[in-house]
Amino acid sequence: MDGDRRGWRRCELGGAVFAVCMAGTTLPTPLYGLYQEKFGFSELVVTLVYAAYAFGVIGVLLLAGNVSDTVGRRPVLMCGLALAAASAVCFLSATGLGWLFAGRLLSGLSAGLFTGAATVYVMELAPPGGASRATFVATAANMGGLGCGPLLAGVLAQYAAWPLYLPFAVHLALVAGSAAVLWWLPETVHERRRPRTVRPRRPGLPPKVGAVFGPAATASFVGFALFGVFTSVSPAFLAQSLDVRNHAVTGGVVALAFFASTAGQLAVGRVGAGRSLPLGCAGLLAGLALLAGALHWDLLVLVVLSALVGGAGQGLSFRGALAAVAGASPPDRRAAVVSTLFVVAYTGISVPVIGVGVLTGPMGLEGAGLVFIACMAVLVSTAAVYLLRHPVRAGA
Repeated sequence: MDGDRRGWRRCELGGAVFAVCMAGTTLPTPLYGLYQEKFGFSELVVTLVYAAYAFGVIGVLLLAGNVSDTVGRRPVLMCGLALAAASAVCFLSATGLGWLFAGRLLSGLSAGLFTGAATVYVMELAPPGGASRATFVATAANMGGLGCGPLLAGVLAQYAAWPLYLPFAVHLALVAGSAAVLWWLPETVHERRRPRTVRPRRPGLPPKVGAVFGPAATASFVGFALFGVFTSVSPAFLAQSLDVRNHAVTGGVVALAFFASTAGQLAVGRVGAGRSLPLGCAGLLAGLALLAGALHWDLLVLVVLSALVGGAGQGLSFRGALAAVAGASPPDRRAAVVSTLFVVAYTGISVPVIGVGVLTGPMGLEGAGLVFIACMAVLVSTAAVYLLRHPVRAGA
């Protein structure tokens, strides 16, 4: 009993470290408007700064996604925390646009190291027989941390002094505390090798996985693209079209999408992988429709509903996609296939968002948003129709 209690304490502390790191990746979301005022850049530049994060994540997934299996979990996570601290320092030192790009890129590198290694580490810290609860801890830490970032920054920016500095100073202190916790936690990889033995693991797709991977990857792409728009462009829409200039409200709206995603992921256990993918696609389509209504009629309530419904759809579809492609993959290629899915997902969080930024100049923010919604709706509808005609096996 004492061993179980100790194991769960370690598991939950590992989850807290995970959440702190992920919170840093979304911390700048409600602050982009203030940076625009300070440095005088366009909405396109906002999306490019945001996308630098995704490029950092993709780079780590392609080149070092398996490094923690070789050198151990704690060294990789310590490196991730160091990168998170460096990102915070960049934002604290920001005197121009270059600092913002550097901070976002470092944040992406940090998240790339944490996403896989911390998920596995949290599960390995749990006592035997606790896989289901440990999965919940890892899921809640990941998406909950992403949600807490804009909420924390929005509240501090609205109700405390130094809005462009205090959020990152607080996060830097949390990262320091997390490093102390991680130093105390045990290593779970017992046969470690030297870093020079690490080889990049190329994403791969065995032929028999293609039928499942296509619709699963499409749903993941759309879900992450929706998150990309919420975390990069929605603060400008709320301020310009709805006259919502309260940073705490802006951060809270974005946080809702991530918290709803957590709920959607947790619902997969009851719904099943076979049904969660088409249901998630339906949720994404409904979220996109609500967002289109919000853009057309300038209604805050529709933005909130879009965050809730679209976020839940993203959670359902993404965890269902992970279960489907992992179940269809041969064991010796499973990690490579999952890495490929993550690369597609993080491409979704960057490329469409940049497209919105490019179209904002000639079409305005609302016009660019409607074009984005139309494109994503076609993609997710195609995936949903395919899944209804070719259901994913329930055992996947």
